[in-house]
Amino acid sequence: MPDHSEAHRLAHRLGPHVVGQRVVVRRVLPGETGPSGGPAMTDVLGICLRWSDGECVVQPESGPAITIAVADIVSGKPVPPRASPRLRVTPRECQLRASALWPDLVTEPLGDWVLRTSATATARRANSVLAYGPAGVEDAYDRVVDHYDRPIAQVQHGTPEHALFRDHGWVAEGETVFLLASVARIVRTQPPDLAPARLEPAGPGLVRARVDDVATGVAAYADDWVGFRGLEVTQTHQGRGLGLAVMAALVEWGAAQGATTAYLQVLADNAPARRLYEGMGFATHHGYCYLAPARRP
Repeated sequence: MPDHSEAHRLAHRLGPHVVGQRVVVRRVLPGETGPSGGPAMTDVLGICLRWSDGECVVQPESGPAITIAVADIVSGKPVPPRASPRLRVTPRECQLRASALWPDLVTEPLGDWVLRTSATATARRANSVLAYGPAGVEDAYDRVVDHYDRPIAQVQHGTPEHALFRDHGWVAEGETVFLLASVARIVRTQPPDLAPARLEPAGPGLVRARVDDVATGVAAYADDWVGFRGLEVTQTHQGRGLGLAVMAALVEWGAAQGATTAYLQVLADNAPARRLYEGMGFATHHGYCYLAPARRP
């Protein structure tokens, strides 16, 4: 027969197995009376630090850890982890932070939209309007068309902005996903048979990691975030871990600058790249597409 504490454990799905997990615990407050005249109870939400010697120790999000006698637990269960603060950042803020990857980027607000232009970069991210949310300007569409020789809009699917440009006959030019990760949790294993990638300056605030002339990538640090772009491995050298070696060097550089959040953007249909990044700990934050006027024959 189970003892008293074991019976409690079976009833509320708690026990030593939840140490390190986020839990909610309802407990009796000994000697106190509740509103109905019965025992007073309260809930504790936090990370279970210890379950031993008849006690459960829970660390709330703020304040000191709380020690609870197992015999005083009425019910409880593990609960899903709270969403990472990084994943609660808005897509628009992510994209604005990513501007650090283009040091010569010229931006011009158009209401809440952002006109972006670079004299040196060919990437669409650096030469398009960021149309996340309503512009709040009546002639925003016409001003986008007038601003660029060939206008491109970065929008999210299913939004009024997506519908606006599509209604003007614009067509999709690529699906992309924005990935985020905690720098501290990124897996950055250096392939054992490869020398570490060499770091070199790549422009104001930028660094490039290189493995000979067959693999390269660029990183930028700003305001606690480190971003990556231009990861390339020559076709004849793919499958040897060179991309991982480049990313490991760039992440280490970002960590040394003080970055806690890492980001990058990759084509949605680039399965090998997505496997690499997701294996390192990156998670999809949001997806988007580029729209441009249909080319006329």
